[in-house]
Amino acid sequence: MEHRRKSPGLHERSIVSWRGAVIEPEPGTGVPSRQAEAPTRPALQAPSILDGQAPPNKRQKAVIDAFLHAWTGYHKFAWGHDELKPVSKSFGEWFGLGLTLIDALDTMWILGLKKEFGKARKWVSEKLEFQKNVDVNLFESTIRILGGLLSAYHLSGDKLFLEKAEDLGNRLMPAFQTPSKIPYSDVNIGTGVAHPPWWTSDSTVAEVTSIQLEFRELSRLTGVKKFQEAAEEVTRHVHSLSGKKDGLVPMFINTHSGLFTHLGVFTLGARADSYYEYLLKQWIQGGRQDTQLRDDYLEAIEGIKRHLLRKSEPSKLTFVGELTHGRFSAKMDHLVCFLPGALALGAHYGLPADHMELARELMDTCYQMNRQMETGLSPEIVHFNLYAQKSQKDVQVKPADRHNLLRPETVESLFYLYRFTGDRKYQDWGWEIFQSFNAYTRIPTGGYSSISNVQDPHNPQPKDKMESFFLGETLKYLYLLFSDHRDLLSLDTYVFNTEAHPLPIWAPA
Repeated sequence: MEHRRKSPGLHERSIVSWRGAVIEPEPGTGVPSRQAEAPTRPALQAPSILDGQAPPNKRQKAVIDAFLHAWTGYHKFAWGHDELKPVSKSFGEWFGLGLTLIDALDTMWILGLKKEFGKARKWVSEKLEFQKNVDVNLFESTIRILGGLLSAYHLSGDKLFLEKAEDLGNRLMPAFQTPSKIPYSDVNIGTGVAHPPWWTSDSTVAEVTSIQLEFRELSRLTGVKKFQEAAEEVTRHVHSLSGKKDGLVPMFINTHSGLFTHLGVFTLGARADSYYEYLLKQWIQGGRQDTQLRDDYLEAIEGIKRHLLRKSEPSKLTFVGELTHGRFSAKMDHLVCFLPGALALGAHYGLPADHMELARELMDTCYQMNRQMETGLSPEIVHFNLYAQKSQKDVQVKPADRHNLLRPETVESLFYLYRFTGDRKYQDWGWEIFQSFNAYTRIPTGGYSSISNVQDPHNPQPKDKMESFFLGETLKYLYLLFSDHRDLLSLDTYVFNTEAHPLPIWAPA
């Protein structure tokens, strides 16, 4: 969920969307011995997720088939490249670091696809090279690549992935060398030169506050404190800033002054979304020891309820809008559909029970954002109707917003709601959405494609792009949602980063 949002790519200036048996490591791929000398916390051994599990059920098998169809297209037409272009049977590059392959490592492990995992691991060992003259986005490379490598390490026990993760972590550190310690959005991992995007000196708040899970875990595993210290300094700084509104944060922050910019604009969508997610998840990751993180999260939820919640007409759907200088907009990004899952997760860990009630209401809304479309797939952005009028639908879509990028947020929250309630309607809703993905986004020669028009089932207009998060998140969450075993990747043991990469929850010190 992730703000993954819109930023010029490296090789083009057009807008691109953001955001088993153990495989034995090869000789010489172990992490340097110094990493074991002074760990900040005892190392956690991730429990096996496959031992003792029953074979996949019918719905899970369908997800495995979908993954293999997508993976076959990637392997055939885009192997080692960032993204598959399934319609033209080619590939697209963003950072040139095999984004889709790394994002999908832990999904393959969870799905039991040992052969595919082994081939991908071989590519990581032989071909993944970070010493290259390329700018990467700090946030995106952290959640997709660093998070993907750390999760693959925990699930497989293969130190190759930890070695690669530390190499990348070191190369991302120059981004934090700013006057304010608020990191630049971009860093060249070969030259170590970091800079803001070409159009502004600001970073987005979601970007700089949604890298902490990964950097903290990298420090815990390696004993190298600088990663955690840099990331947590950002958290402390944002906590101290003025310009919030009852816990809600603006979307931009200046890397020189360290102050919020574009004040008075508040959203749970792009550029702010995962700030709220990572307040909660850092608290959980750290064994619920840091009360400041919890309190900031609780304050923000109260701010959401006070300023951004409304009900639509005629069906009284609860939704989260936006606030611009005191003026309410009934606009809701599909990205906001991470929130039902986050609310449910917090309630599971003892936060107020009314968070679960709100999670259920918002989950219904996110389901309707899919169901009320002719393809059964949510558009990127909807506007809710606030006024009772005959023949009006609750959900309105503008022509520029009716694309679907294969995003995970609705099925992500369905996973959390099912885990914590056991209500099978959430599985059924996910199955409907999965069938719609198969009906309108599956490309016969391999892969799935984003589509331009969720309101036209006869011509959804494929965009010729399969985002890495379709394999890293969307299909993973669907597989976990459909599991008969609600302890598969237990949410008492793991916390998922904003790219759906599970990381272990730390035991209390």
